[in-house]
Amino acid sequence: MMTPQRLTASLTSLDATLAALLQGIKPVAPVELPLAEAPGCIAAELPPLKALPAFDVAAVDGWAFRSRDLVGASSYSPLPLAASPVWVEAGDRMPEGCDCVIDPDSVEQTGALFQVSAEAIPGQGVRRIGGDIAEGSSPIVAGRRIRALDLLLARAAGLDTVAVRRPRLRLIDIPATAGTAVTAQLIAESARAAGAEIIRVEASGRDARSIAAALDAEPCDLLITVGGTGLGRTDATIEALASRGELLAHGIALRPGRTAAIGRIAGSPAVALPGAPDQALAAWWTLALPALDRLSGSEKRRTRTLPLARKIASSVGIAEIVLLKKADDAWMPLATGDLSLETIARADAWLAVPGASEGYAAGTPVHAYMLRD
Repeated sequence: MMTPQRLTASLTSLDATLAALLQGIKPVAPVELPLAEAPGCIAAELPPLKALPAFDVAAVDGWAFRSRDLVGASSYSPLPLAASPVWVEAGDRMPEGCDCVIDPDSVEQTGALFQVSAEAIPGQGVRRIGGDIAEGSSPIVAGRRIRALDLLLARAAGLDTVAVRRPRLRLIDIPATAGTAVTAQLIAESARAAGAEIIRVEASGRDARSIAAALDAEPCDLLITVGGTGLGRTDATIEALASRGELLAHGIALRPGRTAAIGRIAGSPAVALPGAPDQALAAWWTLALPALDRLSGSEKRRTRTLPLARKIASSVGIAEIVLLKKADDAWMPLATGDLSLETIARADAWLAVPGASEGYAAGTPVHAYMLRD
């Protein structure tokens, strides 16, 4: 019979746990990815781009002119032309000396004779050199998540690849006694959405030897285990983690997520998440995700500040996760501490009430991490 795991005599504060986990973590080296694989990844430095377009081009279909040659032209006093104008279509290079494009309705042709019934200003109907991308600019900002609009820019600039920081995250799923893997799947999808490369492994069993064997696999930038962190007789993740590396903390002053743990294996940070979805999410949001952000060089996650629609009560000494819903330009608390799956799915944002706080009064502006765009 297996011996139950024991938590440390006192819980480690969330702030101290996070500081220990992040110590020494630096952004991973950039890699070049094909554009199709880049969405969701965190951009690295992009070399300065060349101007686009590389020369003045027509922005519309019409007749190309030099604007100063059209001064005085109007519908009441059409201006006859000494030479035939040049017809251009959108995207054509502008003819030498021309700086505007006139609508076809403003140019009348009778046989070989042309006359113009409208003036124009320089640049009218023209996309100037560098109008889409300025010479030497880097419009894809390092540290930000790459979007479809960024890829539009990259393709227009003629790029086939883009530099990103994509940490390798090895996710070890400890088989659940109930035989389900919903939590591991949730964490895998969350990590992929955060720009990580996922290497998913399932331990062959729930015993310490099987889990340790899974921990010994290929190197990674961040190691995540899911399940087996509690006090049950078949929970052996912490024992396995301690046998293969350094256990920094087990038992976090976090609700939910008290049985989470952190450590290091072969120099890589490791976070052991509980198997229950709400507890795993709490530790993922507060511990694993900040580590992943630092590895990817990501900017701070998106927050929104709104007043609370009603008060939040919290236990002193424990950091408590609160799920929030936006309602009439305020944050409405949905749940604190114990989080049902339905409530998690309804939430727009979350915040962690610090362990030193007793909560927040109604009307207090709070900074919440967004769960939806």
